[in-house]
Amino acid sequence: MAESTPQLLKLALANGSLQDSKNTSIMILDDVLAFVCKQLNCDAVFAIKSCHSNNTFSASLEVVDTSITTVVSHFRDYFSFQGQLTQAIESDQVLIDALLSHQQPIHIFQDLTSPVSQQAQKISQHLSQHIDKSVQILHCEVTSAVCVGNVTMVLIATTFQPVTALSMSEKPLSCESFWQSMLDEHCFQLASAFELTRLSTLLDSKEKQYQELFSHLPMACALIDVADKVVLQNHVSENMLKFQIGQSLFDGLRHDDHALLKDTLHIVRQGVLRQAWCEVPLKLGLTTHWYKMSFCHALNSQKQLLLMVEDVTERYRLADELTFHSNHDALTGLPNRVQFEGMLDELLAGDENIPACVAFLDLDQFQVVNDLSGHQAGDELLQQVSKRLKQLVRKGDVVARLGGDEFGILMYYSDEVSAKQVAKRICQQLSEHEFKWKKVKHNVSMSIGISTFDHHAKDIYEVMSQADAACRLAKEEGRNRWHYFNSDDPQVHILYTQMVASVDITGALALNQFELFYQLIEPLNKNEHGLHMEILLRMVQEDGTFVSPAIFLPAAERYNLASRVDQWVIDNLLKWGGANLNIWREMSMVSVNLSAMSLADQKFMGWLEMRLMVEPELVDKLCFEITETAAVSQLEQATALIDLLRPLGCKLALDDFGSGFSSFAYLKTLDVDFVKIDGQFVVNICSDRSDKAIVSAICQLAKDMDFEVIAEFVETADIGLKLKSLGVDYAQGYAINKPCPLSTLESGIRSPWLALHSTDKVNNDS
Repeated sequence: MAESTPQLLKLALANGSLQDSKNTSIMILDDVLAFVCKQLNCDAVFAIKSCHSNNTFSASLEVVDTSITTVVSHFRDYFSFQGQLTQAIESDQVLIDALLSHQQPIHIFQDLTSPVSQQAQKISQHLSQHIDKSVQILHCEVTSAVCVGNVTMVLIATTFQPVTALSMSEKPLSCESFWQSMLDEHCFQLASAFELTRLSTLLDSKEKQYQELFSHLPMACALIDVADKVVLQNHVSENMLKFQIGQSLFDGLRHDDHALLKDTLHIVRQGVLRQAWCEVPLKLGLTTHWYKMSFCHALNSQKQLLLMVEDVTERYRLADELTFHSNHDALTGLPNRVQFEGMLDELLAGDENIPACVAFLDLDQFQVVNDLSGHQAGDELLQQVSKRLKQLVRKGDVVARLGGDEFGILMYYSDEVSAKQVAKRICQQLSEHEFKWKKVKHNVSMSIGISTFDHHAKDIYEVMSQADAACRLAKEEGRNRWHYFNSDDPQVHILYTQMVASVDITGALALNQFELFYQLIEPLNKNEHGLHMEILLRMVQEDGTFVSPAIFLPAAERYNLASRVDQWVIDNLLKWGGANLNIWREMSMVSVNLSAMSLADQKFMGWLEMRLMVEPELVDKLCFEITETAAVSQLEQATALIDLLRPLGCKLALDDFGSGFSSFAYLKTLDVDFVKIDGQFVVNICSDRSDKAIVSAICQLAKDMDFEVIAEFVETADIGLKLKSLGVDYAQGYAINKPCPLSTLESGIRSPWLALHSTDKVNNDS
């Protein structure tokens, strides 16, 4: 039984002799056929109506949908049963062949004892209840049934006469010979045509459903033929992509993206992947949109591909915006340090060896603007300076904001002469730039460092550090000027060495690549039992050699690493003292240096207090040395240090005494335990009367103010003896001993200095 709605094929046979009863009989026949079709659960019922008096037949053929929604066009016209029906079926011979090629089941039931025929006979016995007996009697006889594919047809011969003309015992007109002839010639073709019509209608309905679904899909879809042309697209595709039927998929695509699209199409057509996609930009009018194009087989005989398109323009826009923000400064819009360093990397990695120069620029006294007028004013100044810099450089030069008030310039195809011209122009123009904020006028100037881009440098940071070193020198030379890096310049060499050392210091702190040394401080006029020594620091290189403190300590001061270095020294010294407690207890005094930066670092001072408080067995032997310059420049912090150390039992020494201009005045303010005379007054004391006088005065002052004197740079025994005669309490220098690793110290008991010991023995003998 077919799944489609049952159709009633009505064959109305009538003759003119019926006259007034014709319409009534036909109406009754419609009811009968519909009832039979329903009861037999078949698709069509053929009925032949005849009379005793005349066997001349005329035919009217049409197919009616019982749901009364459509009329199948295949049987819409009227034609003769013998002629036009055969012609119509022959016109669909292709459909019939297709039906047969699919091996549809075909059954012809000519045996009236078949189940279908028997069922029809039973139904015919109950038809009388549907017939108005006052008009006529209808007798039905099933002659044959045909099943083609999903279509089942039943052939019924009917005879009707007026009631008075037909007795109940009379048999109906036999049409067996006629039906047998008709069945042989037309029944199979008629059933086949009907099945083909049903299939055609079904396929047409499915096609319409597919077209409707395809047209209303919310995603842009299109069919692409083997020539990569659009053959069908839905409404979304028409509105979004604006493709024309027959237009190539590559139209509007950049030539550089053709290869990507071709590869994607090839992957799907060759069966490498069932589905593949690519993202390409399409130019639609004046704008460019990014689309994700997904392809798969359309599963049709034309070997077409189904294209599904998603607009990803917003994602690319957000990605571009994110990339811009990650590579540009939010305040000024200039490239940031990441972008600037990326450009330097490309230049260094390139094979062209383009001549270039790199400049570092630093705004002078920018902190004054922030402190006096606020950070909003500082931001406005940075924006104005950024605009001016872009105007003052050459076309093609890149200006970047590296952070804070620091800027960088990458000058392509530049040499020393052209780079100096740019720097000179910037210094001159910015010094004339007027910046006012709420009636407050600020001076604007810049310090600029320039270096030639070295294509043989190991990395870009070597080039950047050279420009940075030159910029620092320009600032130290008085600001509002530029300095060109020259490796032969002694100032540049020292500064550059310190910059490199600062990197080494950071690594040494992280990897613990420092080692503690000690140097004895020998008593000259007293006989102490334990050692008095100063702790020194050495930085260990990878080859085991030591870096001189004269190199890395100034670098630590310059690059704000001094407090971290002091913290490492104190922490490791106390660890050594705890591990060697017997030696520590034997010693008389252990001196440790503190930098001026450590005094100003509140975080460090808080750490120092906590660290000392947890080492009660060690702190009473500690003496902290601060330079006179640090004490004078940060008197308040020096006083706070004294207040911190006194309750813990620690001592304080004033180092490099005499190097400043107000040394004696500040002694009244600072309550120190030791004063270390600057070495410049010691090295020539045996021959210079002025040095002798100054040392004598300091010794006299020490007696009056109750502190002890230590002399540095004792390079010979004669200097030590001279200092002793002047009343100096302690001596320190290479004549006594050279610095030694603390790890080699095995005892805290003092061995007297041989020079003094031999002199005392000579005096006693005399």
